[in-house]
Amino acid sequence: MARWIESWMPGTAASPAGRASGSYPGERLGLPPNGPGSAAGFGRRLAALTVDWLLAYLIAGLFTGADALGSSNLSWIVLGVWFVLTAAPVAAFGITPGMAVLGIRAASLESTVVGVPRALLRTALIALVIPALARDEDGRGWHDRATDTVVVRTRA
Repeated sequence: MARWIESWMPGTAASPAGRASGSYPGERLGLPPNGPGSAAGFGRRLAALTVDWLLAYLIAGLFTGADALGSSNLSWIVLGVWFVLTAAPVAAFGITPGMAVLGIRAASLESTVVGVPRALLRTALIALVIPALARDEDGRGWHDRATDTVVVRTRA
């Protein structure tokens, strides 16, 4: 029996035969190899996160004013805005503004919507950074594995 860590460690066997269980990211999840519905790549995911983070800065700046740029509390305000900007739309629609721009969305593996509890946990784990960087062979981070979600492309 394969140990659970083998699916997380790059270069280790994920199947008893000693080879990876999928020839492309998302194959084990039943996703197509490319096009809409396929697993989103790391670049698109990072770009969507960057768009969301910049939008959070903009919104926080509008609420706090120009004087807050030198404030030590600005980073916490931006984090709070980003958290709401990410968790609420993912819970309801599976998509953030950055994801919409980049043509990707978070999809639940077991239901039609991600839902509030899983969206809150997923967003909290992304905020911790490391869970989002530790990815498996399907491109899913710990935040996706913990919430049974996968980020898929919505357009080619």
